Amino acid sequence: MSPAERYAASRRRPPATTIPELDVFREELGFSLDEFQIEACRALEAGRGVLVAAPTGAGKTVVGEFAVHLALAGGRKAFYTTPIKALSNQKYSDLAARHGAANVGLLTGDSTVNGDAPVVVMTTEVLRNMLYAGSAALDGLAYVVMDEVHYLADRFRGPVWEEVIIHLPDDVQLVSLSATVSNAEEFGDWLEMVRGDTAVVVSERRPVPLWQHVELSSPEPRGRPRMLDLYAGHVDPYDPGKNPPINPDLAAAFRGSRPGDHGPGRGRKRGYRGRGDRGYRGRGGRKIGDDAVAPAGGSGAGVQRRTPPRYAVVEALNADKMLPAIWFVFSRAGCAGAVDQCLRAGLRLTTAAEEARIRAVVERRTAAIPPEDLDVLGFWSWSQALQRGVAAHHAGLLPVFKETVEELFAAGLVKVVFATETLALGINMPARSVVLEKLVKWDGTGHQPITPGEFTQLTGRAGRRGIDVEGHAIVVDHHGLDPHALAGLASRRLYPLRSSFRPTYNMAVNLVAQVGRDRAREVLETSFAQFQADRGVVGLAKQARAHAEALDGYAQAMTCDRGDFAGYMRLRADITAREKDLSRAATSARRAEVVAELESLTRGDIIQLPTGRRRGYVLVLDAGEPGGFDGPRPTVLTQEKQVKRLTLADVPGGVTTVTRIKLGKGTNTRKADVRHDLAQRMRNAVAEIDEHAGRPGKAARAARTSGGDAASDAELSRLRAALRAHPCHDCPDREDHARWAERWHTLSAEHDQLVRRVEGRTGGIARTFDRTLDVLAELGYVAEAAETPDHAAGLRVTSHGRWLRRLYAENDLLLAECLRRGAWDDLDPAALAAVVSAVVYQGRRDDAGDPFIPGGAHGALARALDATQRVWSEVDDLEEAHGIEATARLDLGIVAPVHRWASGKGLDAVLKGSDLAAGDFVRWCKQVLDVLDQLAGAAPSEKLRRTAHRAHGAVLRGVVAYSSL
Repeated sequence: MSPAERYAASRRRPPATTIPELDVFREELGFSLDEFQIEACRALEAGRGVLVAAPTGAGKTVVGEFAVHLALAGGRKAFYTTPIKALSNQKYSDLAARHGAANVGLLTGDSTVNGDAPVVVMTTEVLRNMLYAGSAALDGLAYVVMDEVHYLADRFRGPVWEEVIIHLPDDVQLVSLSATVSNAEEFGDWLEMVRGDTAVVVSERRPVPLWQHVELSSPEPRGRPRMLDLYAGHVDPYDPGKNPPINPDLAAAFRGSRPGDHGPGRGRKRGYRGRGDRGYRGRGGRKIGDDAVAPAGGSGAGVQRRTPPRYAVVEALNADKMLPAIWFVFSRAGCAGAVDQCLRAGLRLTTAAEEARIRAVVERRTAAIPPEDLDVLGFWSWSQALQRGVAAHHAGLLPVFKETVEELFAAGLVKVVFATETLALGINMPARSVVLEKLVKWDGTGHQPITPGEFTQLTGRAGRRGIDVEGHAIVVDHHGLDPHALAGLASRRLYPLRSSFRPTYNMAVNLVAQVGRDRAREVLETSFAQFQADRGVVGLAKQARAHAEALDGYAQAMTCDRGDFAGYMRLRADITAREKDLSRAATSARRAEVVAELESLTRGDIIQLPTGRRRGYVLVLDAGEPGGFDGPRPTVLTQEKQVKRLTLADVPGGVTTVTRIKLGKGTNTRKADVRHDLAQRMRNAVAEIDEHAGRPGKAARAARTSGGDAASDAELSRLRAALRAHPCHDCPDREDHARWAERWHTLSAEHDQLVRRVEGRTGGIARTFDRTLDVLAELGYVAEAAETPDHAAGLRVTSHGRWLRRLYAENDLLLAECLRRGAWDDLDPAALAAVVSAVVYQGRRDDAGDPFIPGGAHGALARALDATQRVWSEVDDLEEAHGIEATARLDLGIVAPVHRWASGKGLDAVLKGSDLAAGDFVRWCKQVLDVLDQLAGAAPSEKLRRTAHRAHGAVLRGVVAYSSL
């Protein structure tokens, strides 16, 4: 039978009652339901699966709560899954308050509360692990709610959602709750395929209208910022349509001004806060035209626009009763800086009674923090800001601090939170207003514009259902802001759901162990990723056919009566390729010269970097190891007293040694005073010499690297002669033919790539699975087994593979290989925690220099790290050979802090001398704890299992233990 048929055959319909459970549920709620909620709940009570896609704050969780109600009413179980522990904790509190603590449990990996309850809230990973383990807790399970199911698009954790959806028993009803996505029907079609009868309920209408605004600086000195509507007055905020017309007054403000430097706190001018052609300024305001803002072409032309200061915008929002607000900054430092600016400006948004309530919550929440840690954590400034109604919220904040901010904001005591985008997911922190400081964010490689989907997710927090009659999304004026582009961004609301599913090593061994290789391939072919790929093939194939027809036309158009024009074009292409080869050869020669210069450096050299990002003078502290394509990477001290690792990319123009100073063998550059002294000695040494003495000029360097010149290359001369002798060379229509030939060549390359994409998409997931199994077979985790009376022939999971089945971390194979090879067998608990941190940690930026390794270069920890690095290198080579996405490399950035912490050191000693934020340290310790917990159950030796258990206890203390996230 098909999945849909199996689903229908196994579905247990709820017994008919005189009073539908929905009516009972509605009576308990005490408020009326929207049409989309009623539609989804009716489908659920009728025994169908449900996908609900609705905006943030629309109330889609009511459908999940109705599934819980149905489970309790029918004497069966319901699991409520969420993507993050914080949301699980919050949902557990909500459901326990409604149904009683005895009926609700919590499983997050960190917390286990009443796990046998009929209703259990958990992270999705916990449910995935239950399914693979065949847990008895699945008995009697009737409903699974997957909150924030659009999280399956997440690159790292998204595949877990698809694993759960595919592997859930057929008789379990699935309730999928998603943000508004533009391809909800496609996702619903896939759910119908793998889960059976599924109702797709989509609501794009917000329960609270959302007004879009732009906040501009005042045209008068020290005046209040002014807020203008983004859209023209006739635009419906519920449904603005595509690219709606913008407010003419906003357009006039941009036309009638010249761009300023948009620096904070400068050039403030008094003005109105008009609402555009709606004709009013807001509560208690004056009409447009009552203030002196000239329309386009009027006397206001030439007024300079600057970014209004944050505190002034907050004051204006407070005066207009538009708080509480979430202000998205997209930078941790920016969040902290915004809070500091508000405090320095004397901003106070709370009453004396509210301050007292805030102090009480802060004292209750932080009572367990040792007094000696408070200064390290910045407790006093954080607490002072909270009492004034201002807070920051980002991943670098201590979890208990974040939880306190969330509680105070939800209670209406904190009025403005400066947050990174992490606050946009899941946590129930609605606001009256959402402020966006900029429309670009850092993605790890560069600043990228936010997408329409991200804009919708962020601004969706504005407008509290049942509290506000309208919500407000405000973009602060900044350099490069285009109101027309903003209107298009805010109105599109595109949020397509794209699968990030890929087979992992752990998934592969679990599937083979449960259903065998062939059935596993069939299961993976039912993934949403393959579903989307197969659908895409139809369009790609149609496009390929169109390409083929166009290629025939281009070939006809480039035909020349004098000869083979395709051959002529091949000669032209060969000439271009040869010229590029010669250029690359010259570049390679220049590169070799720079490498040689780096290899000639010695400790104590003062060198000049004439170009590149580190231009200036630096002092060589360590010349680095010679060899390799990129040469040595010397460690240097800059004039700014920073220790950096110099790479080839830093010195594209080479280096020049200008002088040298003597360095003692015991020079410790980790000390600030030593770096200060060395920088001063470097400046003095440079001042004593002629700045230009001995510096090789650019012309000289170019002359030394001019090998491979095109003018003297025999092959290039031969090709050019052949081109001139070709009969088509003298054709009067040669360039017309060439243009058609270029089009043919370009389209032909696109066509070939398209054909490869079509071929690659068909069965792509299963092929990746096969390659994954090939790696596992080569390492001995799976093996072919002969037929026996009890088992058919086929792939089997080996004893090593059984250990791998219990390792769910992202670097699962690396962990398994380290365990199998005994790389960590001789470590004590602190060292084991430290080496695990190198596997899970991923720094936010490259750390310069070699990190400190406790125990020294020849200690047990260093030896274990070296062994782990060798294992990673072998795994990486194997993955490259089989065409598999590489396992993340080791990062030693927190090895020393984790070792100190697991050794019992205080937080001050752990964080001293590092740039690591307390919240980041706790967050990474949580991931270390997750892996240690897995090792305590999956390590092959009893000794290592005991060490992992002790390491877990050593890390789970202090700020790590009392932080619930």
